[in-house]
Amino acid sequence: MKRPRKRASSVAVIDIGSNSVRLVVYETMARSLVTIFNEKALCGLGREVQTTGLLATDAVAKALTALRRFRALCKIQKVGRVYAIATAACRDASNGPDFIAKAERICGATIQILSGPREAKLSALGVVSGVHNPDGIVGDLGGGSLELIDVHRNRVRSGVTLPLGSLALQDLSDKSLKRAERIVSDELSDVAQLTAGRGRTFYAVGGTWRALARIHIIQSDYPLRVMHGYSIPAADALDFAQRLRRLVAANMLANIEMISDARRPLLTYAALVLEHIIRVAKPKTIVFSTFGVREGLLYEKLPPSERTLDGFICAAQTLNQLLSRSARHAEELVSWTDRLVRVVKLRETPEERRLRHAACLLSDIGWRVHPDHRGEETLSLITNGNFGSISHQGRAFVALSVFYRYAGLSEENEPPARIRELVPPAMDERARMLGAAFRVAHLISAARTGVLPATHFRSQGRKLMLVFEHRMVDLVADRVGSRFKQLARLVGRSGSIVRR
Repeated sequence: MKRPRKRASSVAVIDIGSNSVRLVVYETMARSLVTIFNEKALCGLGREVQTTGLLATDAVAKALTALRRFRALCKIQKVGRVYAIATAACRDASNGPDFIAKAERICGATIQILSGPREAKLSALGVVSGVHNPDGIVGDLGGGSLELIDVHRNRVRSGVTLPLGSLALQDLSDKSLKRAERIVSDELSDVAQLTAGRGRTFYAVGGTWRALARIHIIQSDYPLRVMHGYSIPAADALDFAQRLRRLVAANMLANIEMISDARRPLLTYAALVLEHIIRVAKPKTIVFSTFGVREGLLYEKLPPSERTLDGFICAAQTLNQLLSRSARHAEELVSWTDRLVRVVKLRETPEERRLRHAACLLSDIGWRVHPDHRGEETLSLITNGNFGSISHQGRAFVALSVFYRYAGLSEENEPPARIRELVPPAMDERARMLGAAFRVAHLISAARTGVLPATHFRSQGRKLMLVFEHRMVDLVADRVGSRFKQLARLVGRSGSIVRR
């Protein structure tokens, strides 16, 4: 009798920050991390460090209580390995070593106190792990500090740390916004890491900046509620940051329930820092990243061969393995659409190719859903999926491709207009074409392996032919021919079925 395959052990990161203490448990150490548990406690360890040099007594008590719970949670979840890190508040406070000693006894793990440059590097590696081919400046705003570092693809330069975290600014300025503005202006005026940001992307990392993004999404009535990869033109972000500061000053955000009471007073400092960064660095776009220090820590521990893998493709492969009727069939579909693209001479950028491959891997993940709802359910799953290395536009394209595969291409089954607005018309047409190809492929093969490799594309003038090898000719039917003709029309051809 074959033994069941041993499940890979989970891994957790305990992150002791200046504002929050957090536990994140991941399913396993992998290129595409899957979060299975995530909890934070807003303790405010860094609330008074800048003026008193000490971690506040009540904040220490809250943090140690949270760590006891986190230790128990790791135990009941049978976490395989726990990594623990601490950032600005613990490295700057004179009573930081005493707190760390107590915390280590509670956690049962060594706590790595990150230096400023080390924290900056891990933040950048987090962005590398969660953004496809990043190019710009990473800014990680915590409670105690701001880390800035340049990143290009997987290359990370040296970073800098500044005492501009939201709690630190509140403390240093004695809650005076005018004083805080002078501090920010002085600290950012000649930072080398910002001067290279002109015309590039600024990647905003950190909980308070994510809160800004959440408010912007709500106020903009944006169709997705996904923080990671949310993008705003820098000019719009500057206007928003200025407007938000005025709203906070007028206490007009008090009823926004999705922002915690502890986080809300810090919004104005986060907006102030972002405003000055935009003025100094002059980036083109602001992109918010939920991938940061924790993800960078685990990414760094992967073998080099795994770090070079495409994060979104890895996530699609995982979902394919878990949810599709046949994982191997999806791989055959990738090759089948490769052949289609070559035969019809469809121009395709590397990004378009990777999105097509991901869509192939996800094309059968909705088969367990009721047939009437497969399109909308898979659309929601892909657009809102908890994975990285994909832009919101890319999410929409892949989701639309799979939607059209399930819902068809008739006007009666159109996808939500708000999702279609995320892609340009030409991209939507490409998604329709790909969805039509999926409809042909899955009808022919019933998602079984060995069928698609026995069919071939042939082009003759303006005619596109689908050729069935002799051993598969019994699969030919009028419905197959009808769907193939629909696909051929979408690539500007007439279509016919050929039996070899």
